[in-house]
Amino acid sequence: MRVAIYPGTFDPITNGHMDVIKRAQKLFDKVLVAVALSEEKRPVFDINTRVEMVQAAIKDMQGVEVEPFDNLLVSFSKEKDIRVMIRGLRAVSDFEFELQMGYANASLWSEIETVYLMPSLKNAFISSSVVRSIAKHGGNVAHLVPPMVLPYLQSRFTCM
Repeated sequence: MRVAIYPGTFDPITNGHMDVIKRAQKLFDKVLVAVALSEEKRPVFDINTRVEMVQAAIKDMQGVEVEPFDNLLVSFSKEKDIRVMIRGLRAVSDFEFELQMGYANASLWSEIETVYLMPSLKNAFISSSVVRSIAKHGGNVAHLVPPMVLPYLQSRFTCM
């Protein structure tokens, strides 16, 4: 069985994330969306709410699961015996950071491989921070997130 892990903070999950998950789903039998606690990023939503949002967004997707984690990603991958990590690349600016992280992870566990997937052009600009910024200022984010995630944002922000 080909299994991959797609880690992130998912604060909130966006259409860009969903695009990458759908692409990974074509390549792997199972994709584990790993929601990081990431307290250093000071997420707007707590870990349980972020897991709940991802669960809602992936509920109809075959072979896609979600789990929270609060340790080193490589350690979590080892625990799950998952040797392929999915990372999304939106722009050249992402590449340098992701390449560095891929090398760092490989230095911790030589068995881990990183696969970089690009979202479609229409989703390439979307990030959780863009969504939060627009929502914080009352903008419409409905076209940037899965429909089931919108109520979570509306409960926290005055977005449309």
